[in-house]
Parts: sequence; structure tokens; C-alpha cells
Amino acid sequence: MIKGISQAGLGHISPEELVRSAAAYGFGAVDMSTDTLVAKYGLEGTQQLLKDHHVVLGSIGLPVEWSQTESLFREQLTRVATTAYQASLLGCESCCTYILPATDELPAAYMAQSIVRLRQIASILDAYGIRLGLEFVGPHHLRTAWKYPFIHSVEDTLTMIDAINQTNVGLLVDAYHCYTTGFTADDIRQLRADQIVHVHINDAKDIPMDQVLDNDRLYPAEGVIDLRSFVQALQDIGYTGVVAQEILTPEPPTDSITSLWERSERGFNHVFQALSTI
Repeated sequence: MIKGISQAGLGHISPEELVRSAAAYGFGAVDMSTDTLVAKYGLEGTQQLLKDHHVVLGSIGLPVEWSQTESLFREQLTRVATTAYQASLLGCESCCTYILPATDELPAAYMAQSIVRLRQIASILDAYGIRLGLEFVGPHHLRTAWKYPFIHSVEDTLTMIDAINQTNVGLLVDAYHCYTTGFTADDIRQLRADQIVHVHINDAKDIPMDQVLDNDRLYPAEGVIDLRSFVQALQDIGYTGVVAQEILTPEPPTDSITSLWERSERGFNHVFQALSTI
């Protein structure tokens, strides 16, 4: 597995600094949009920056609002090919998006629309050798934030992936969402490595499960999630991809950037130290 990091939880940090500091603190991958880097350095310059620091591009976000209006979806869909082409030249093989666990739309129609749109997106990404990772969202407060319940578990997401029926579509497995849905390390062992596109880790406060908020996460090894068992299970099934830190908080962190990097490094060292290979 490759230790990865994103800008989420590190405060105001530039893409260049994310790459440089990732290497300095022992991370081998970064999750981010490359638009700023490519605008500044060009594709070849960005390739060189990643190469010089021995860092790979772990995953990019999806540049289209697939759950919004048809007109907006159609307008933004053209961005997918451009983004995928750029990402493929930078060695990226993963693009991820999330699925909210409730909706104001009628669920059957919304599911059908989502499947059609995500299939179109996946087909475009596949032409550039990029997989699409779908992230279910587990916290209880979001399951009732809109009128109707929708997908909020691994099982639901796998059913949707089967319906999309594109070989390059799989799971983004986030430790926080697994925790809030009771998806354990033993459950991870029932998956195949090829079903997983990308992984996020983070930690949760020691509070009742129905009070765990999506945007109130802790750094790895600072909360109650058994992350050692989580990553051990990933290793047991043969997952070798990126495991990236994603820390969502109500307000941007106020600690120094050095402190935030040190917390990230310390948390990953704690979580991964029991594994035989990393």
C-alpha cells in the first residue's frame, strides 16, 4: 500500500507545497486537482515535480456535478475527457466521487438517472485508463438531511456498481464511513482487492454514533476507529493502492502547518507499524 495525503485537514497549502511536504513526511501519493500545477508548470513540469519528489498522483476529483440538473451535467461532461487526459499523462489511475445518503428526488428515478450518468462518466474515464471510485457516505445526520433515504453502505454501493456495469468502476472505501455504518475489518475481508479503487483514512470522536458528524473528523490514531485492523484487512485481501488521509473539519485548522504534518506522519506510523509490508 502507498501512504497518501490530501489537502483536506492541512489548512491553506499550495499544491506545490503538498507535493514537497508529502515526500518530506513519508507520503508516497497526493490526492488533489492538478489544474493549478499544470497552469504554473505545464504537464511536463508537473510530471517532473512529482518525479523529483518520488510522489505519485493518487486520485483526482470528478469535475462534473453528476447529481444536479441535466443541463448542468451536459455542460460539465465535456470536462471529464480533458481532466482524464491530463491525469493519465501524470500517471493517475483513479478519479473519485461521493454519493450522498439521502435525496429530495424520488429515489427510483434518481437511482436510474445516477446509474446512466455515472456509466457515461466511467466510459469516458476508461478510455484514458482511469478507474472511477464511488464513495458511500455513512454519518447518520446526513441520512435524514433530505426527504428520502438513498445509498449509504458498501452493499448499496456495490449494487449500484453492478447496475452501472462498467469494469473500471469500484469502491472508494473511507474508514469514517465504514465506522458509521458498522462495516468492520472482517467485512473488508469479504471484498476483493479489485473492487476497491481508492481508500481514505481518518478517525472519529468517542461519542454516540448518531452524533458523529461528517465534517468533524480526527487525524488517524487520535480517535476510536480501529484503523490498524482496517489497513490490516486491506493488506490481507491484497490491496496495494493508495491509502490517503482525508480530514474534514468544521473550520480550517489553526495549528501550524508543521504541526499538522507531524500529526499526519505520527498517525500513519502508528496505524501502519504493525503491518509486515507497506
